[in-house]
Amino acid sequence: MSSPIRLLALCAGPVAPLVVTERGAPETVISAIVKSPLSLPDSPAPVRVRPLGLEGDEQADLTVHGGLDKALYLYPVAHYPFWETLRGQAGVPAAASRSSVTGTSLEPGALGENLLIDGLREDEVWVGDRLRIGEVELRVESPRQPCYKLNARMGFKWAVKMMVDSGFTGFYCSVLRTGTLAAGDTVTLLPGERVLSVLDTHRLRNRPKRR
Repeated sequence: MSSPIRLLALCAGPVAPLVVTERGAPETVISAIVKSPLSLPDSPAPVRVRPLGLEGDEQADLTVHGGLDKALYLYPVAHYPFWETLRGQAGVPAAASRSSVTGTSLEPGALGENLLIDGLREDEVWVGDRLRIGEVELRVESPRQPCYKLNARMGFKWAVKMMVDSGFTGFYCSVLRTGTLAAGDTVTLLPGERVLSVLDTHRLRNRPKRR
């Protein structure tokens, strides 16, 4: 990681109806996976970080996202071209314009992340590492374990499988010190004990079961 780690966008969203088709027929569930940018490089509005996440953000299923150990979900912008390619292969219509932040037709927040980051991937950060961003300090806790709502958000039914297979999960953080963040802030990585990387943790959780 020779280049600086940067915070590209802060995203939040309310709990709202989401149409899913996991059982064939469409049904409506409650989710907050749809996030919209609150702070971007060309409009770096400050956003308050509280112990349970960004001000203005909500979570529907606290077993998946939310609580002290999953207060913030971080996602590497490096994976956005991967998802754009998969959506194209699945026949999902792309937006007419491209995001200047992600470099794709997907806007920040498309993966349900709170913080979109540049310069830090799952194999470069360990569970227990700390991230210092201005006055805020976070602790890396775990990789994301995606649920069926990601399929609906991405627009194709094998999105969850692709996230698991690729290891492009992003990761959850707890908030050690609250404060205010804005797009463009530099992220300082403070190593912890470094027993398992986020990617290693994900692989161990999802390894095939012996029969």
